Amino acid sequence: MGTAGLSCASLEKLAGKFSVIAVVTQPDKPRGRDLKLTSSPVKILAEKFKLPILQPARARDEKFFSEMRELKPDLIVVVAYGQILPQGILDLPKFGCLNVHTSLLPKYRGASPIQSAILDGETETGVTIMKMNAGLDTGEIISQAHMPISPDDNSQTLHDRLAQLGAELLVKTIPDYVAGKIPSKPQPVEGVSYAAKIKKEHGKIDWNEPAEKILNRLRAFTPWPGGFTFLTAEPKPQLLKIWRAEIAEASGAAGEILSADKNGIVVACGKNALRILELQREGGRRMNAADFCAGHPLSAGLKFG
Repeated sequence: MGTAGLSCASLEKLAGKFSVIAVVTQPDKPRGRDLKLTSSPVKILAEKFKLPILQPARARDEKFFSEMRELKPDLIVVVAYGQILPQGILDLPKFGCLNVHTSLLPKYRGASPIQSAILDGETETGVTIMKMNAGLDTGEIISQAHMPISPDDNSQTLHDRLAQLGAELLVKTIPDYVAGKIPSKPQPVEGVSYAAKIKKEHGKIDWNEPAEKILNRLRAFTPWPGGFTFLTAEPKPQLLKIWRAEIAEASGAAGEILSADKNGIVVACGKNALRILELQREGGRRMNAADFCAGHPLSAGLKFG
């Protein structure tokens, strides 16, 4: 059971080693300007493997539950499915439901564990294989694997590595788990934290924050929703999306442009400054700071806000 791109690595590994009797994913959704119905990444992969696909609107639907009961699965694996499973589904397989969660539980339960780890400046994260229960990522831990977070990582690069790590740990864990060789253990009561769902407005930069914190925000929210700011302009402020930056040793009024040249756009923060290396004007293309400044000259003293 999965929907997002994160799920694909696990499905690929499972299909190569076990008998996958069905794939459950979210219904096709309208996307883009023409609102064309689009399949989830997991459905596209399942079609490639010629696997049976179920797409219930709600996991609680009685029709879906009947279909699952007829399938008689020994085990259900859930990776970024996007719906809460009812107790009836959790109880259905002989060996229960396993979830691949991209954090070292009990830290970062919830919807955005990858972004939250980067946002908090963590230097390590990992994946947890958990036996699901009715709570939000509160099930017993079966296995875990650690992974360092590089200073150059953003949510996309970390997502891709964790997807692979989770898939590898999953297929390594399942045989010993079903053989009863791996006892599950309750999550520690200490160290619990929650990673809330990311909203578009979370990407707005507050230049009063220290440069290090702003940089973590940019990394955490790349590619979505992206870190963005506004440049004072007429007739209205201009939205700029910032793709890549680094900390600079400089100071000034928060949000003030201190310099803008081929080396980058240096903006003062609450502490230190940020050198913007790659950015994008609303409606424009992504470009490096040198090219941007050549077409959109910025003078020292202008303010972002």
